[in-house]
Order: sequence, then C-alpha cells, then structure tokens
Amino acid sequence: MLDEVEGPDGTFQQHLGPFHHYLRTVATDPDGTVHETVQYGLYLPWFGIIFRWPMRRALRHPRTPGSPSPWWAPPDKLTARQTSALALLAAAAMSAAFANTLFTQTSTFAADGFHASDRMLGASGAIVRVGVVIALPFAYLADRMGRRRTIVLLAWLTPLFCALGALSPSFWVLTGSQTIARPLGLALSMLATVAAAEDMPRNSRAYALSLLAMASGMGAGVAVAALKLADFGDNGWRLVYLISLIWLPIAVSLGRHLDETRRFETVHRMSPPLNRRRLGMVALVALTSNLFIAPASYFQNNYLDKVRGYSAGGIALFTLAVGTPASLGLIIGGRMSDVIGRRKIIAICTPLSAACLVAAFFAAGSAMWFIALGGGFTAAMAYPAFAVYRSEMFPTGNRGMANGLINTTALLAGSLGILLVGVLRDHGSSYGSVMAFLGLGQLAAAWVAFRHYPETAHLELEQLNPEDPTIVSAD
Repeated sequence: MLDEVEGPDGTFQQHLGPFHHYLRTVATDPDGTVHETVQYGLYLPWFGIIFRWPMRRALRHPRTPGSPSPWWAPPDKLTARQTSALALLAAAAMSAAFANTLFTQTSTFAADGFHASDRMLGASGAIVRVGVVIALPFAYLADRMGRRRTIVLLAWLTPLFCALGALSPSFWVLTGSQTIARPLGLALSMLATVAAAEDMPRNSRAYALSLLAMASGMGAGVAVAALKLADFGDNGWRLVYLISLIWLPIAVSLGRHLDETRRFETVHRMSPPLNRRRLGMVALVALTSNLFIAPASYFQNNYLDKVRGYSAGGIALFTLAVGTPASLGLIIGGRMSDVIGRRKIIAICTPLSAACLVAAFFAAGSAMWFIALGGGFTAAMAYPAFAVYRSEMFPTGNRGMANGLINTTALLAGSLGILLVGVLRDHGSSYGSVMAFLGLGQLAAAWVAFRHYPETAHLELEQLNPEDPTIVSAD
C-alpha cells in the first residue's frame, strides 16, 4: 500500500502512499526484544471507520515488496490526495444514488396513493428517464469550468429537488419534480466517475469506479431502507422524499475539501473532435444493456408487490438481503478488471447475470432470492468493466460531454424498455416472458464489448487519447 524511505535517524517515512503523515520506528531492548511503532494519519472523509480496521491489520502484517496489495485495496499505490479525493467522490456517489433510486423505489406506493394505473406507472418511469437531457448542460459545464465546481453545484441541487417530491399534490406533479431531480443525480454520479477516472493511476481506474458503485449501493440502500415509511398510510411515501435532505452535509464537505482533477488542471485542448466511432460503440452497448437493466430494476418492486404479495417492508428486506452481498462483486470485479482485463470480465459475467436476473422473474420463494443474488453479484462484477470505458475512451476536453451523451442514450433506452414492459403487462404478458425477451440486449452488449472494445487495462489515459498532454505522476 505504500513505499517507505529510511530517514537519517533510522526511522522510516512514507515515500509514496495514502497517508497524510506516516512514521515507523523500530527499537531494540537490551534483551533483544524488538519494538515497532507505526504512527499514521489517514484522511478518508465519510468512510474512515470502514477502512480503519483493515488498514491497521495491513500495517501490522506488512507484505513483502513486490507482492499484491490486499484484496480490498487498489492494485496501485495511491497518494494522500488521490485517497481523499476518492472518498469524497464516493460520498457524492451516495447522494447521487439516493436520488437515482428514490422514484424507482417509491413510485409503486405513490401510484397506489394517487390511484394510478400500471400504464401510468410505466409512463412516469419513462418520462423521468427522458429527463436525462437535463444532465447534458452540466456535462458541458464540467468540460469548460471544471469537474470540481460542477460536482459541488450538483451536490447541492440534487437533494433539494428530491425533497420537493414530498409536496406533490398529484402523481404527475411528483413525476415532474423527479424528472428534474433524477437527472441532477445522474449528472452528479456521472461526473464523479469522470473525476475518479482522471485522478487514479492506470492500474486502479476500474477499482476506483467499483468503490464509487459500492458507495452508490449504500446510498440506494438508504432509499430502500426508508421504504418502510411507505407503510405508514397512503402518504407514507412522502417521508422518504424528506429524507433527501440528509445529503446536504456532503455538499458542504465537497465544497471545502474536493480538489480539481490533475488532468483537468493540466493544459489541454478544450474542444477536441469527438471520436464518433468510439462514441457510437459505447453508446450501442449502453443502449442494448439498458433495454433490460432499467425495466428489470424499475418493475422489480411492482413484481414483488403485485405478483409475490410482498409488503413495503418485505420489498426492502429482499432488496437489501440480495443487494448487499452482491455489492462485494463490485470490488472483486473492479480489481479483476484492472488485473486481468475488462473484456474477459464482461464476456464471462454479463451472460451469467442476464440469465439469473431473468430467471428471478420466473422463480418464487427462496429460489428467487438465491437466483437474484447470483444475478446481482455477477452483474456487479461486470459493472466496473463496462463503466470505466465511458471515461477511458475520450480525451479530457470532451470526456464529460461524451459521458453525458452515453448516459442519455442509456436512459432513453431504459425509458423505451420500461414503456414496452408497461404496455405488454397491460396486455397480459407475464413479467418473466417480457424480461426474457429484453435480456437478449445484455447478450448483445457483451458481444459488442468483447469483440470491438480495445483492452484498456494497464494503459494511461493519454495512451488511449494521444491528443491529451502527458501529465507528471503524483507522488
């Protein structure tokens, strides 16, 4: 995790590593007993408590030089600046994920409270996703005025607009408010991944995105856990929207401590030509995969409610019980993507995840829980490999806009998938048959990525985008 250098007084200090201060001293008693003392300071805003124990254990049992880092740590050695930036961006990802999950989790209960039909429910989900175009101006701003300033702005706007949903007098007003709030969260999540990819070493970009995705799972988990409030009468779902305000302290923290990315600070071409072939390839993968992923996620609660008879609390328990263990797949998949390559992970994990997620809409009882867990775990393993390409394939000057266009494509495809499921359900089709058909999109996405994507593991962003100037590695 760090490189040491021996000082003139016989102590050991950090040469390259994540600590803000580090000092290791070794003393020998007259009887030959050796005492080793390590003093260190690690600034991990919002996540320090999670890494405190594994970090102490790693320092007490150091690995031999040249051996791999612990499974939970990045393959590369990070600097203190990179470590704190990654933690802050992960906190932003939590806030964004709450916003992105909020309407999906509460729409069924809000629709019941407003007596909306399945078709209205499907239409509202599609409308909220079409609102992704609102994210595009923020992607443009991030390419012009910087990642940091745009991320801080979005960190304030996102929870405030989410909270407005609590005041909605009708289902369509609620839909309208979240048509603004959700794209703000999407833009925040998107720019957090861009900033992380730009600041991380070449062997740790997928790992960094896996940590952001895991933090996103925690943010989404807050929305899921809060769903129990929806059982408190017809208007209980409004309380879930009020909880959005708990994310405002993260906006304060980002404003005080987040630095601009080193690659954006480096002089670069502001408006380089956009590689249309790369953009088309990545957008095609986003389109085909989201035709399935978006409706599978959006209608899961409705399926559990209407078909399996789960209560709001039961749905929350299912989502947390299945999603929490599956989130480990993010760390494993991110690390493996950095070590053995992105394309292999995509080719293996994507078909497995599609098969399991489709099967979960046919199964019942404990089988449904285990199959859904398998689908979620393998999908989580594949996610960092897919997601990192959205930043790696484009230069600094249009990386934000390229991500915005790709995310817009993904969300519009998801809207189409949701509308299709809503219409087919109203005409009597089962969830299982519809999801099996849309699941073919996942297979198409895996084939395109495996056959046509370049392997980007172990390469600097400037090697993938030669129009960008080379930056000096931080230490």
